[in-house]
Amino acid sequence: MGRSEKLIIGQRLRVLRQSLGLTQAQMAAELGVSPSYVTLIEADQRPASARFLMKLAEVYDLNISELAPSTDAQLAADFAAALKDPSLDAAVPRTEIEAVLQASPRIAKAFLQLHDRHREALLRPQAEDNPMTDRDKVEVLGQTSRPVEAVRQWFYQRRNHIDPLDRAAEALADELDLHRTEPHLALTARLAAHGVAVRIRPAPVMGDRLRRFDPDRHELLLSELLSQSSRRFQIGVLLARLEQEPLIAALVDEAGLHDDAAALMRVSFANYFAAALMMPYGRFLAACESARYDVELLGHRFGASFEQCAHRMSTLQRDGARGIPFFFVRVDRAGNMSKRFSAGRFPFSRFGGSCPLWNIHAAFEAPDRVQTQVIRMPEGASYFSIARTVTRSGGTYGQPAQRHAIGLGCDVAYAPRLVYADGVDLDRTVPVDIGLNCYLCERPDCAARAHAPINRRLRVNERERSLAIFDFEARG
Repeated sequence: MGRSEKLIIGQRLRVLRQSLGLTQAQMAAELGVSPSYVTLIEADQRPASARFLMKLAEVYDLNISELAPSTDAQLAADFAAALKDPSLDAAVPRTEIEAVLQASPRIAKAFLQLHDRHREALLRPQAEDNPMTDRDKVEVLGQTSRPVEAVRQWFYQRRNHIDPLDRAAEALADELDLHRTEPHLALTARLAAHGVAVRIRPAPVMGDRLRRFDPDRHELLLSELLSQSSRRFQIGVLLARLEQEPLIAALVDEAGLHDDAAALMRVSFANYFAAALMMPYGRFLAACESARYDVELLGHRFGASFEQCAHRMSTLQRDGARGIPFFFVRVDRAGNMSKRFSAGRFPFSRFGGSCPLWNIHAAFEAPDRVQTQVIRMPEGASYFSIARTVTRSGGTYGQPAQRHAIGLGCDVAYAPRLVYADGVDLDRTVPVDIGLNCYLCERPDCAARAHAPINRRLRVNERERSLAIFDFEARG
């Protein structure tokens, strides 16, 4: 963490210490610092260094993100975006937004719900008349109605960790002795115990399907185009359906989702179980710590793909045994984000693409090579990010497989624990300032800007041309 990124956490540290029933002297002794240092931090006369934050996280089993300001970063991003709606004609300064979020987060959530309904009622006629005439408006409308958004939000609120599924998968992995036996044989034998046979079928026979379960014939049909890790994953998905249906049903009921959203949630839970079966929590977390979160090395060790392994890293938030709170994204060449999960509080945009200055897009220029970057969001939080391309299953000569970029990142304070930060001088590295997307970013003079920010008036100078395509008036 650079010197400019140290945090003032006095009030939050005091609340933490008092909740633990500790005096300043006792906490100082447990953290290996002087009592006066704790006193200065609590009095907001000294910022918390990265080393101090890491020690807090280690000793008291905390996420560093829990020591950040108490407002939910996603709520803050969504609330600020809603207030920029042109129909409101409200130029609300950031200080007032933060005051509302700190004092009355429930009011902010209620406002967002009301704004979502207003926007849906406003945009629905246009979308129904011709849903292809205005892609951006349709995308904004879809965020409130698509089941995928409801499921994403549920996972985000739980920091992408579902403990009952994790423990069930870990118990089955131990029962099958997967760390000592050949995983594919053990998983296939488990399906056989349910009377289900696994068949690898030619691509022309499967058509555009990679997996199909035939309950009448008691067969799981897998395409020959699937890699070995993907075949194991698909077997795990079916085992989730066969053995964990009561648990999955209970979780869906708890989520309160219905119809398509409930169906998508069941698929998501089965996928979660399959990944947890391939990479059981305890062994995987220990391996992550010993390998310093080397995704490729861990993929070899657990027979998982880069994407599977990186995604699994974003789920390690069990009480008493937490890993680094990563965010995980998958992006295609057009900038569409098809997956987004976070164990921390990384603020994702609810519509539009991601910032072009984020090097996840540059990953396509250097396929299969990990790139690193320190990024800083508008609210000031900095993250250490890695990006690499992956090739999906299903490619042939006539129809090449899709290529995506995988982004994995965490608060910059955790970076020293990552092998990818070796050789990076975090104290001297200047973060790249990025935004959620161009619609919501108000940074001026950005040559990468694709759109002017909403609720800001364009400023046009016919006699000059700058690097930035769009210029706009500053807030009064």
